Amino acid sequence: MRFTKDHEWVSVAGDVATVGITQYAAEQLGDVVFVEVPDVGKTLNKGDSLAVVESVKAASDVYAPVSGEVVEANGSLSVTPETVNAEPTGGGWFAKVKMSDPSQVDGLMDQAAYDAYLASL
Repeated sequence: MRFTKDHEWVSVAGDVATVGITQYAAEQLGDVVFVEVPDVGKTLNKGDSLAVVESVKAASDVYAPVSGEVVEANGSLSVTPETVNAEPTGGGWFAKVKMSDPSQVDGLMDQAAYDAYLASL
């Protein structure tokens, strides 16, 4: 698993990246009440808005940590948005992206680097 400074995580299988938000991000948001996931087929550039999460505290964009095409979206989050809080790095994933440039993952933080980043906040 790799991480961004915006608290997204990426898990890679072949050329497909599963994207979600970290436990830290889920805790900062508070209770998630609405999630808008991207449409399958949407083309994303690294840094584009991938999803929208609304909580009792705020609405936040989730940014694409890699470029590519959305091949699967977690539509169940529209029915059970609280899954993002309960399982942020599991069932609370937002989308699966077929990466156009898998080397972009190399620029993301590993667990140790992310932990060090969190400690600096």
